[in-house]
Amino acid sequence: MGSRAKKTVELFYDVVSPYTWFAFEVLTRYKTKWNMDLKLKPFFLGGVMKGSDNKPPATVPNKARYLDKDVKRCAQYFQVPLNLPKNPAEVMFIKGTLTAQRFLTAVDIMNQEKTESVSREFWMRAWNRDEDITEMESLRQVGLKAGMNEAEVQKCLQKITDPEVKDRLKKYTDEALRHGAFGSPTIIAHVNNQPEMVFGSDRFPILATLLGEKWEGPLTELSKCKL
Repeated sequence: MGSRAKKTVELFYDVVSPYTWFAFEVLTRYKTKWNMDLKLKPFFLGGVMKGSDNKPPATVPNKARYLDKDVKRCAQYFQVPLNLPKNPAEVMFIKGTLTAQRFLTAVDIMNQEKTESVSREFWMRAWNRDEDITEMESLRQVGLKAGMNEAEVQKCLQKITDPEVKDRLKKYTDEALRHGAFGSPTIIAHVNNQPEMVFGSDRFPILATLLGEKWEGPLTELSKCKL
C-alpha cells in the first residue's frame, strides 16, 4: 500500500504575537510526527485586525491582567523561552512588526528554507531578550543569527521596500482574512478539499482530530529553543 497523502496545514502568523510563538514551535515540532505539509505564511497582523474589525485583547484591562500570567504559564507548558519585555505595549503597538514581517517575507521569497529559523530568531530577540526588531541593523543580526550569510541578508534587506515583498505580505494578509482570520496565529488545515480554520495555540487536540492524527502534548523534547 502506498503512503498517505500529506494534508496541507498553513500557519498565518506575525512575530508580534507571543501566543503565536507557542503555536509556531508546536507545529514545527509536529512536522516529524504528523502526516502534514506545513506551510509558513507570514502576514501583517495589523492588517488582519483592521480588516476583521478586531482589537487587541491587551486593550481590555481584565484580559491584559490575565494575559500577563497566562503567557508565562504557556511558556512553561510549551517549553518556549518567553520573557515579557519591559514594555510589551511598545513592542506590539508603538514599534510594531511591519518592517520585520517584510524582512521575513523577503527571506521567504528568496531563501524559504530559512523562514523557520528567521521567524524563531525574531521571537527570541523581541520576546526573550527584549531587543529591537525594527532597525536595519537588528534585522541584519536576526538574519545572521538564523544562519544566513552576509550576502543573503543584504539582499533581503534591499528587497524590504520592493513591490514584490509588499504585494506578497498583502496577499497572505488578504488570504487569511478570506479564510475568516481575526488574529494570530491563524491555522488552516486543508481536509477533504475544504479549508478548516483553527485559531490560537490551545486548539491542537482539535487540529489533530481534523487531520486524523494524535495529539501527544507539546513534544518539549523536540524543542529548538530550550528554556
